Order: sequence, then structure tokens, then C-alpha cells
Amino acid sequence: MSESASAPAAHEQYDCIVVGSGHAGSCAALSAAEHGCARVLLLDKCQCPAAWAGGNGFFTAGAHRTVHAGLRDLLLLVVDSENVPPALAARADVEPYTAEQFADDIVRLSGGRSDAQLVRAVVAGSREAVGWLKRTVGVPFVLAFNRQAYEVDGRQKFWGGMALCTREGGKGLIAAHQAALQRYGVETWFEAPACELICRGGTVVGVVVEKEGRREEVCAPAVVLAAGGYESNAALRKQHLGAGWENARVRGTPYNTGDGISMARAVGARLAGDWASCHATCWDANTPVDRGDRELSNQYTKSGYPLGIMVNTRGARFVDEGADFRNFTYATYGKAILRQPGGLAFQIFDARAARWLRSEEYGDGIVAKIWANSAEELAQRLVPHGLEDVGAFVRTLAEYNQATGTFAVAHPGRKWDPAVKDGVATQGLIPPKSNWALPLEEMPLLAVTVACGITFTFGGLAINPETSSVLEDENGDPIPGLYCTGEMVGGLWYDNYPGGSGLTAGAVFGRIAGREAAKRARGNF
Repeated sequence: MSESASAPAAHEQYDCIVVGSGHAGSCAALSAAEHGCARVLLLDKCQCPAAWAGGNGFFTAGAHRTVHAGLRDLLLLVVDSENVPPALAARADVEPYTAEQFADDIVRLSGGRSDAQLVRAVVAGSREAVGWLKRTVGVPFVLAFNRQAYEVDGRQKFWGGMALCTREGGKGLIAAHQAALQRYGVETWFEAPACELICRGGTVVGVVVEKEGRREEVCAPAVVLAAGGYESNAALRKQHLGAGWENARVRGTPYNTGDGISMARAVGARLAGDWASCHATCWDANTPVDRGDRELSNQYTKSGYPLGIMVNTRGARFVDEGADFRNFTYATYGKAILRQPGGLAFQIFDARAARWLRSEEYGDGIVAKIWANSAEELAQRLVPHGLEDVGAFVRTLAEYNQATGTFAVAHPGRKWDPAVKDGVATQGLIPPKSNWALPLEEMPLLAVTVACGITFTFGGLAINPETSSVLEDENGDPIPGLYCTGEMVGGLWYDNYPGGSGLTAGAVFGRIAGREAAKRARGNF
């Protein structure tokens, strides 16, 4: 850390500095400006805005999990009536999502390990945060008919406790942030990585920035770290997550390499959370290894597995594809794929299931599709894609179909329904498929090849959830002048994650960090 005693030049002084231009960092910068910071500086080491601005937020679907009172409440957030015209609203079923449900989803998926105070802060602040995003930032919220609802018996049924996303996904989210940053006069420096924090007397008073080939000090009474985790750093993935993780594909920005965490550690910050785990999904195997694609973005996600089965290169199933709704399993099934031989797997669907797949992820030109008119033919066609045991693959499909038939005979009243956990399962099969288990019998069969796509890492910095202040390692006190939000926050997620929670948490703690930064800039602390 820098302990320079020289006073900064006037042009180097800001009220608040935010490190990271993604969703969480933008929320912090806008909140600081909203609460009275006259000069806010947003730093990002990425290339010019057209290339990589927006961090991981750009690569998301823009989904936000929030407490809400049902359809009428959510319609207050929708930007226009085109997304939900009256006739469609009359056919939409959106159950209320309570604070108790939201908290329980986080806690149960973490095995009870999530920090209770962080959970309470995210849940309690969620509805106001998404309202602020619409009102202040101009985020174009829509109801996610395309990814969180199925049409069943003429009704659009939302499932999994989530219904809200943004028009054009993460692209629309970040575009709204960039427009708002301009409106609020936030100054942004790209290709300007923060190298270290400046401390004087134990208080953070600025950052050292590398800009145009030289280092310079930029000072402010408050610094907010929102620079993401270390998922883009293959060496750190191997160090913390274990051997094999250097082979995971990076879903989003290539710039989240752990720099912010290292800077915080250098000034004595406490680490927190699950450093042995991460958010990792089923990802198109035919993608770049070290970064996401700015055009197709989240479309490389392959989240249709609850409608079919997943088989590894040795022809064996390895997860319960119907254990829960997709947004409660998708963040962990990428890890299961990485553990398979070669880090690859095949998602298998029959023609009936394929009709329910989302075109954004499985459409022509989006993913390489392998079709066949029998299990034997499909197995042969998968050999060039990595299948090692044709016989085992054919047996796996036959055993799965037999197990669905055995269950159907024993439970003739069960009805398949993708919008609820229908209990339509396999019987006598290991691993089981606990819901949505239809036989793969309508030809042709479809296969797509998937790998592990890492989204973000769960280990991060310890913060005070009431102020977003980074905590000092030795005694747990706040480090004066230092705040944190977004994927750098540790202690919320352990092993698994409820879909849509990350963007919400980034907004909640970003707003808090900006508010507290403004208080500090006014000397009110």
C-alpha cells in the first residue's frame, strides 16, 4: 500500500472513487452522486467502453430476484405495456415471493452457511433496490416470459421465485447504467487499472492508478471496490478451487483477475466466504476458453437440462437433472460437468422435450446440434464429439426410459408440468431424476455438447452489511474510507446460488456503499 505524505494536486481530488464499471460499481457511483458527491470517478482497467465496459453484468440475462407481492407489484416495475399487454397479463400467474422465501432459498442452497446479516440486508433491500434501478438508473425491466415461464393449459406460469429481467439482458442493463452515469456527471476512466490503495494513518484516502503508461495518485475520502472476483485468473482458480479449474471456460469478462481483493488484502482487509467454490453453469463447449462473447453473451448458457438428461463422455448420467428448478441448480451443475472425464457432457432431449427449449440458447446458429433417429445412431454421431463408450450411452438411455415407465405405471395420476416441481420421476435409477422425467422416445433425438462455464467466485471480502464498509482482518473493525460491493463481497454464497440474486445483491450493497461514501465526503461519519 502507498503511504505517501504529499498532498495531491487539486485535479486529483474526488469525493468518491469506484473501482469497477460493472453493475455493482455503477450502482455505487450513481448512489454516491445521488447522495451529494459532486465529483465521482469510476475506474476500469478494461479497454474502451465499446469493447468491455460493464464487467460481468453485461454477460447476464439481467435477472433480478426480489421480494414482491405478485403480478400487480411487478407490473409497477415493467417499463412499458408492450411486454405485458392486458390480454397477456390476464393469463399470467406470478405467485408472490416473500422475504421468508427469498432468505430460505439463499440459506438452503448454502447449506446454512450464508452470513445471516448479509442475507437479511439483501432480502430486505431487494424490492427498493429494483425500484431504484428503474426510477433512478432507467433500467428497462420486463417480465421474463422467455426464461422464467411456461405456457401450461393456456396460462403463462412463472416458476422458481423469479420473474423479473431486463430488456436485452445484460446489454440493456449496462446500457442503462452508462446513460445514467453520463446524466449524473460521473467521470469514467477506462484502460486505467487501480494498482494499490493509498492509506494514511490507517485510513484509505485514494488509489494509485496506472494511466497512459504512468502511475499517478488519485485521492478521495471514500473508495468503493467493485472489481469482481478472480474467475478470469486460471492460476488463482487452480489455487483456490482446485486442480482442473484452470480448464473451465470463462463466461464473462476476462478482466476479473482478483486485483481488487489483492489491493484490499494489502491494507489489512479480512477475507470471507466460500473460497473453494464458485458459480459455474452448463456452457456451450464450442466457445472461447478465456472470455465471453460480447455478441451472443448469455446465449451460450445451456439451461434446458431439466427437460432431458445429461450424460458424460463414458455414457453415464451424473446428476439429478430434475432435483429442483433450473435457477436453483444451474450455478452448481457446471462444477459437476467439470468433474467428468474431459470436462465435457452431452445434454440429450427427444423431439417432445426439444419443443420446450428456449430458442435463445438452443436455436439454429446458436449451438451445434446433433440429431439422430435412434439412441444407437446418436451414440455413433457423438463419438467425434468425445463420446468414448457407445454401448454404455445406449444402455443409459434405455435404463432411463425404463425407469420413467416403471414410475408411470406405479403413479398413473401424475401429470407432467414444467412450471411446478411435478414429482414425475424415475424409479429404481441412480442417480434419480426427481421431476420432469419423461421418456426419451419421440424421434429425432437431440444432443448438444456442454462444458463448465465459470461465472464468478464466491470468496471475497468481509463487509459490514449496514454500511458496506470493508472489515479489518485483525479486529473486525471497518477500514475507514474503504467500501465494497458486487462479486467481491464474501459470505453470501456457499457452493450454490439462487438465480438472479447476484445482480440484486450488487445493487443493494452498491447503493449502501454510495450513500456511505457521500456521508464520508461531507465529513458526516
